[in-house]
Amino acid sequence: MSEKTFYVSTPIYYVNDIPHIGHAYTTVAADTVARYKRLAGYDVFFLTGTDEHGQKIEQAASVKGFTPKELADNVVVRFKNLWEKLNISNDHFVRTTEEYHKKTVQAVFTKMKENGDIYLGEYEGWYCTPCETYWTETQLLDGNCCPSCRRETTKLKEPSYFFRMSKYQDKLLEHIEKNPDFIKPVSRRNEIISFIKEGLRDLSVSRVSFNWGIPVPGDEKHVIYVWIDALTNYISALGYPDRSDDFNRYWPADYHLVGKDILRFHTVYWPTMLLSIGVELPKSVFAHGWWTVEGQKMSKSLGNAIDPYWLADKFGVDPIRYFLLREVPFGLDGDFSFKALIHRINSDLANDLGNLLNRTLGMVKRYFNGVVPEYSVQDKLDDELADVIKKTFEDIDVHISNLAFNKALASIWELVSFLNRYVDTTAPWFLAKDESKKDRLGSVLYCVLDGLRALSLMLYPFIPETSENMRNQLNTQKSIFKENFEDLKKVRTLESGQHLGKVKQLYPRLDEKEILNDVKELQEQDKEDKKEENTVEFDDFAKLSIKVGQVVAGEKIKKSDKLLKLHVDIGTEERQIVAGIAKSYAPEDLIGKKVAVVTNLKPAKLMGVLSEGMILAAEKEDGHAVLVINDDVKVGSVIK
Repeated sequence: MSEKTFYVSTPIYYVNDIPHIGHAYTTVAADTVARYKRLAGYDVFFLTGTDEHGQKIEQAASVKGFTPKELADNVVVRFKNLWEKLNISNDHFVRTTEEYHKKTVQAVFTKMKENGDIYLGEYEGWYCTPCETYWTETQLLDGNCCPSCRRETTKLKEPSYFFRMSKYQDKLLEHIEKNPDFIKPVSRRNEIISFIKEGLRDLSVSRVSFNWGIPVPGDEKHVIYVWIDALTNYISALGYPDRSDDFNRYWPADYHLVGKDILRFHTVYWPTMLLSIGVELPKSVFAHGWWTVEGQKMSKSLGNAIDPYWLADKFGVDPIRYFLLREVPFGLDGDFSFKALIHRINSDLANDLGNLLNRTLGMVKRYFNGVVPEYSVQDKLDDELADVIKKTFEDIDVHISNLAFNKALASIWELVSFLNRYVDTTAPWFLAKDESKKDRLGSVLYCVLDGLRALSLMLYPFIPETSENMRNQLNTQKSIFKENFEDLKKVRTLESGQHLGKVKQLYPRLDEKEILNDVKELQEQDKEDKKEENTVEFDDFAKLSIKVGQVVAGEKIKKSDKLLKLHVDIGTEERQIVAGIAKSYAPEDLIGKKVAVVTNLKPAKLMGVLSEGMILAAEKEDGHAVLVINDDVKVGSVIK
């Protein structure tokens, strides 16, 4: 077994939604670096999986009529199938509902407690269920909205265990400053340093208001906070705390790859947890950007959310992998454009790479009956080509190790261009006219074939099917995996004397107009399907009780620009209702106004104020609300 190890992980993905292009992006990136390290002789551990606990999973399951575990079981299959389709070579798939993971989470919690870092208290504050995040009142936007997703948060007051995260503020800052590669890219590193310097607070790490989670050892009324649960997967998959062979071999991780929205959890929560339990910190956490589609944020309602299954079926797996990693520097936001995708396929893959392979193999068939010739007549141009191949391998090694995938691919395509120029300069078709230059002709074609062999190795991490296809056409039998990097960059190692394999076009050119029409039709169909999803049966509508109410008192809610607290007479009783219409109406102007009220809505607290119904209003183009009930209508009248 190789002494050199490499451990890369994706985040574990929530099971309250289906896989999308963002999931594919992170996972393809992790797969690419894992494949490259295996090529270069490393013993690799590549981890991905699913995050299956938490309140939002419980809620999503309830909406769909499933138990949380049933929902998880259904969605996990989609992730596993997609990774198989995209040729993801993960070594392990962790599920947080598996027993070994639960035992690790409880062991970590217990060890933190034994070290004096867990204590029982009471949590009072604001919680965003979609983000699974706690916020202070000063962090909230526009009243009680989450600063991350901008959805309304819920005020909680409940007993909770706390983690003394504040205790590790100075140690964490010291680690980040001593290890510049710990957080990448640099812009994200600076962001996290600023966050830590503002002061770390102790973290609420248990909940009692729902059940779907891992119980706190010794106090099973509490479930462990979902982020403590989720982050622990990176060591539970290695057998911690038993100090298994895998844990000793692969930890610390070389890279956690994450989206920029969850960087804080991985560079503040996770390392402070590890400091608490005495485990070495990961070497690097790399936060990549988000994708838009044709300049717009991806959204189901806009009909532009991209299904990676459809993309792979329509364009092929390798073109999608290539585009995701070539188009945008890893770490920056990117825009998914179908025109740009088609251009990459036609220009880079079909024209540059595909034509190089096709015309070279065609000449070998024409001039040598399809048999790979020997290299026998040397020229300084051949040595220059050999140097370029070695240099390209060296550049790729640096770029992939830094997750600069677009730079690695740019280097590879410089070699493709050099090989095309080499063919044009040596002009095999002229050499073929002179029988005395047959050996030189064979040597020229051998150099190009060996260059294609080298390209097949370079491309394997990015587009593995294409790499295998090229090797099959060259009919090389040598293993793609090398003992070390020096073996990987050796040149003129292609076997001579064997017949080429079946020659076929790598990539057919795409008709841009035809493809864009297909995309447009699909998006229009998605919008129609969305309309269908948004329709409701009459019986569902009939469940709502909507009555005419009259405002009898009102006031603004402190620290909110948009919320009013109103007292509304609905005929049979008076209700307190919180309404988001403060930007359209002053509370004193509403006294005596008739309004439409949903009276059987479940009561909720907004900004800590109880709301026992909902006032309906029309929204104008400028965003202002209009209350539309005629004064002649009797209070308590039913609207139907």
